[in-house]
Amino acid sequence: MGLLDNKIALITGGTSGIGLATAHRFVAEGAHVFITGRRQSELDIAVVALGSNVTGIRGDVSNLDELDRVFAAITSRGQGLDVLFVNAGGGSFSTLEELTPEGFDATFGVNVRGTVFTVQKALPLLKDGASVIVTGSTAASKGSPAFGVYAATKAALRSFTRTWAAELAGRNIRVNTIAPGPTNTPGLSGLAPDPSQAQGLLDMLTGNVPLGRLAHPDEIANVVLFLASEQASFITGTELFADGGEVQL
Repeated sequence: MGLLDNKIALITGGTSGIGLATAHRFVAEGAHVFITGRRQSELDIAVVALGSNVTGIRGDVSNLDELDRVFAAITSRGQGLDVLFVNAGGGSFSTLEELTPEGFDATFGVNVRGTVFTVQKALPLLKDGASVIVTGSTAASKGSPAFGVYAATKAALRSFTRTWAAELAGRNIRVNTIAPGPTNTPGLSGLAPDPSQAQGLLDMLTGNVPLGRLAHPDEIANVVLFLASEQASFITGTELFADGGEVQL
């Protein structure tokens, strides 16, 4: 038996990196998985890669009308949700001096607004005893130059997670944050100002990790699976670091 046999899960931002790795893990453990992504071509590729027990729904979490369409599609299946992995997000480097209102609004719009209303709109579908996992970041626990807005969004999500865990405890819905360390994903490499600087960025981030390497997306997916499953049945309101010791040591 799989850890998620006959469970229904939604993963936002499920077309690459940690989201896609988690979708593979959930499917392997018996779940039917809905994944979202902003670009139809990438969504189609991810659905083919996952192979079975997956439904792709195009949608931008920062657009509330598109979120409504996502949840309407899930509602039409008529089985609710056992697991919600709110993973969609992003950011870019910008110092306080360089920051623009447009950049600020874009990062908060996806990471905070998108997450808050994803969880809110999922509430009618979440079964009692469901698990909600929110992707945080080690950046929220550090002061990394030029990463202030991104870090602030993840700190806000950590705070929301605590509140939601308290508000939903009566329904035995567990809400937790996972804080990955630097993970070898296209999104991480994409933070470099241009492709020629990507390896230098990865090397710099690796140097901050006591284990001396980047995480593989599958390693983070394993932690998400733990929080999604009954193995974490007495864990709620927590921030679980999967960071190779980056913040802890």
